[in-house]
Amino acid sequence: MIDLRLLREDPDRVRASQRARGEDVALVDSLLAADERRRSSGTRFDQLRAEQKQLGKLIPKAQGEEKAELLKRTKELAEAVKAADGEQQAASDEAQRLLLQIGNLVHPEAPVGGEEDFVVLEQHGAPRDFAAEGFTPRDHLELGELLGAIDTERGAKVSGSRFYYLTGVGALLEFALVQAAISQAVAAGFTPMLTPNLVKPAAMAGTGYLGQVEDDVYRLEKDDLYLVGTSEVPLAAYHMDEILEANRLPLRYAGFSSCYRREAGSYGKDTRGIFRVHQFDKVEMFVFTTPEEAEAEHQRLLAWEKQWLSSLELPFQVVELASGDLGSSASRKFDCEAWIPTQGKYRELTSTSNTDSFQARRLNIRVRDTEGTRPLATLNGTLCAVTRTIVAVLENHQQADGSVRVPEILRPYLGGREVLEPLTPASAK
Repeated sequence: MIDLRLLREDPDRVRASQRARGEDVALVDSLLAADERRRSSGTRFDQLRAEQKQLGKLIPKAQGEEKAELLKRTKELAEAVKAADGEQQAASDEAQRLLLQIGNLVHPEAPVGGEEDFVVLEQHGAPRDFAAEGFTPRDHLELGELLGAIDTERGAKVSGSRFYYLTGVGALLEFALVQAAISQAVAAGFTPMLTPNLVKPAAMAGTGYLGQVEDDVYRLEKDDLYLVGTSEVPLAAYHMDEILEANRLPLRYAGFSSCYRREAGSYGKDTRGIFRVHQFDKVEMFVFTTPEEAEAEHQRLLAWEKQWLSSLELPFQVVELASGDLGSSASRKFDCEAWIPTQGKYRELTSTSNTDSFQARRLNIRVRDTEGTRPLATLNGTLCAVTRTIVAVLENHQQADGSVRVPEILRPYLGGREVLEPLTPASAK
């Protein structure tokens, strides 16, 4: 959540941010009014309590009618204090409710607009010219079936649409991608972590995933737990309600987890194959650092994502997302999009966000330095979203006979295999 002091000092900045996000600007004034009620009711409560304490000192010394009057006033004060306390709590609850609805402040350099108003910052590599090579590229599902790697038919039979099995070299390819990604992260100084797939509401709300995207989250109502859509959630909550010493920062974690998404609102989109699914595995980078270092760390996360995609020998572009496509927590976000030959366009493979102190305030995570304690900054970045990466690898490295060339970085994790070969007719499904 945002800093209430900043809201009081510069409400126009918060209004401008809400407007850039396409969110309700009136929330700002409602929050300012609720905050004023909270502060004034708090002042009245403190005044009444002070008078109550003063009377408590006078009563033992009083006699007769004076004592009776004091006792009468004490009773009146007790009722007034109780009422003031109730008013203060109600105003505080209302202010907190409104505060949680306001998104992070949009970075001043973020482009303003909606989903289609992203800005392409750079491109790496060039898409293959399959026509010049003399064949029409197959899509990832056809390749996956030829290789005995992907089975969406049985996935749908067992679990429904947008589910799948990775089999044979498909499963091995996932293991190779995860091991290669973790190896890169460890070499960069990240601590590898296996995180919980189920989290409490406080963790989900603290990272900003309840509210705007709540419809996309799976919830186990009997247990009051949520299935995570990304290990960003348990990684962010790892230090919930803690104070971290400044000399320990930055803390960099690389979390591996399964991710679960209802894909609400995506009906009819990417229904073929495994590009958009309800369950997938992912390696996620997460950083706790000081607010002063957050922007530089954001650029480092982006550089690690670019290193990863380059090592997979994929053509990709880097885009900066517009203000209306940031989600509630991010102040700035960059995506790396790989070229998907059969779609003829770039599609998101990784994303990195600077959330400043927005999540840290909600999760009560602070840093202690020479100036005292204050909220720190958190950042996140995808390193490898496995299913989408498999899509990109299969399609970009396919050969005319349906085989797929293995990028060099993955070969040590696939027993030195250089090519994934289609199954022979005898062993095909």
